[in-house]
Amino acid sequence: MVMKIDCKRMYYRKLNSMIRDAVKEGETEFILDNVNGQRYIGNGINKKVSITINGVPGNDLAMFMNGPDLVINANAQDGVANTMNAGEIIIHGSAGDVLGYGMRGGKMYIKGNVGYRTGIHMKQYKKQIPVIIAGGTAGDFFGEYMAGGVLVLLGLDRDENTPIAGNYLGTGMHGGVIYIRGEVEEYTLGKEVSVLDPDAKDEKFLKKHLSEYCKHFGLDLDELLSKPFIKLLPVSSRPYGNMYAY
Repeated sequence: MVMKIDCKRMYYRKLNSMIRDAVKEGETEFILDNVNGQRYIGNGINKKVSITINGVPGNDLAMFMNGPDLVINANAQDGVANTMNAGEIIIHGSAGDVLGYGMRGGKMYIKGNVGYRTGIHMKQYKKQIPVIIAGGTAGDFFGEYMAGGVLVLLGLDRDENTPIAGNYLGTGMHGGVIYIRGEVEEYTLGKEVSVLDPDAKDEKFLKKHLSEYCKHFGLDLDELLSKPFIKLLPVSSRPYGNMYAY
């Protein structure tokens, strides 16, 4: 049984209380209609539930989330997947700034563009590797201070005069990897990253996750893979070590 909630003019605290209470009672599938800026949807949920959001959710969607699957049939605002631990987020539009802040696991697939500081402070532990794939362009500080995880930027549907990413790409990066479908100007890169060609292991990883991405958004995998990717890796695991005594 699907639990449907009409969120029109509903205060965000009431909405989130309804969802949490229903999850405790065993509900596993939700459809939220007329969402318009309600914050914190999906926050802290620790069970395998499904939430479909029709409308634009507010900030900090899926913060501390550990397991649910979220589908957003519109754009999303700032702070999606803040410190998210596990689950999957599918955004059928664009998303705002500071996506995946401190994200520790799970996947986030975005059809459109992303704002500033996507992937900031992402991290990973053993086999728990967070992945963010964005289909469009990114603002400044993409992958800032990354300590782990994977960012993929595809640059689809942009005109030739629009750069795929902004400035300070990978600034402070000391772990993880960034894949970009296309080229970037050297002056846009943080001094902590180097540009490499993907190897066979990278190509296998990209094919796996881009296959999933294409299924969600009805895209053609061969077309995505027809354009070469570059790989950005950090040149040091401790770029600011000289600022500390030890």
